[in-house]
Amino acid sequence: MNLEELLRVIRGPARPTPRQLAHRRRRATLLAALAAFAFIFGIVVGAGSGSSSEVAVDTQKVGWYGHLRMLAGGGRGSLSLEQRAAENAAINRALSATPFIRMGGRNTREVALTFDDGPGQDTEDLLDVLEQEHVPATFFMLGKNIPEFPNAVKRLIDAGVPLDDHSMDHPAMASLGADEQRAQIAGAASVIEDTGAPYPRLFRPPYGSYNQTTHEVLGRLRMLSVLWSVDSQDYTKPGVDAIVNNVVSAIHPGAIVLMHDGGGDRTQTIAAVKRIIPELRRQGYRFVTVPRLLLDDPPVADEQGLPSGFNPTGAG
Repeated sequence: MNLEELLRVIRGPARPTPRQLAHRRRRATLLAALAAFAFIFGIVVGAGSGSSSEVAVDTQKVGWYGHLRMLAGGGRGSLSLEQRAAENAAINRALSATPFIRMGGRNTREVALTFDDGPGQDTEDLLDVLEQEHVPATFFMLGKNIPEFPNAVKRLIDAGVPLDDHSMDHPAMASLGADEQRAQIAGAASVIEDTGAPYPRLFRPPYGSYNQTTHEVLGRLRMLSVLWSVDSQDYTKPGVDAIVNNVVSAIHPGAIVLMHDGGGDRTQTIAAVKRIIPELRRQGYRFVTVPRLLLDDPPVADEQGLPSGFNPTGAG
């Protein structure tokens, strides 16, 4: 090591000039900015990728209608909350005119598919079909069945379809006293609420059996009794062709269609639904829930006559 190198070691590194310091500051600032940009970009891209993955999972899990419901939200001013309020108001208007309905108005080509006696072993298969076809429906549920099929109930709730009251145990309501009727109706409503679903505003009497007491109990519970104008007779298991014909041949604007997703093997019903949906669409019909039917095309009280074969005084 020569003298000049020895002196450089002793003195230490030379102090940078003001020009060198300014250059270093600019370079450090630029590198910091680039690092910050890369970090933020990574977060955005990562979040976007994660969001897409989550949406795909949620869509697969809750279905098409459930995904729309999630996008709409449930808070104040959300589409779902406003829609529910409007439909509840429509139910209240119907209740002020009649204690029961069997159909909506005849001014729009809307029909409501309804399913009784669930949840059951075939409910989720039916929901697969409805979601695939983007068809809403209304489910009248038995309180006793709800704890047995929690996955089906969760899917129905996530899909945003109405879960309404069909009693606890499926008795003939006209054969019961006031306290027993109230226990059947309010008991099922409580079980439905406990799942996280909204309080049911609609009730379908098992077997179509009701009396004046039923209407008085429902009135105090602020529930509307919903009968039907088209009976698929799927509960008799007459075969897929017969179920399809029973519905298609009797359909009309404002129809409420009686079908079943519980109470036994409903594979015939599911197969029939797959054919009923495209046929009614071909005829220009649109599928809605019962609350939406009441909102879009309110029922006319004078038209709420009894369905063919209907027995209002006893079990069917």
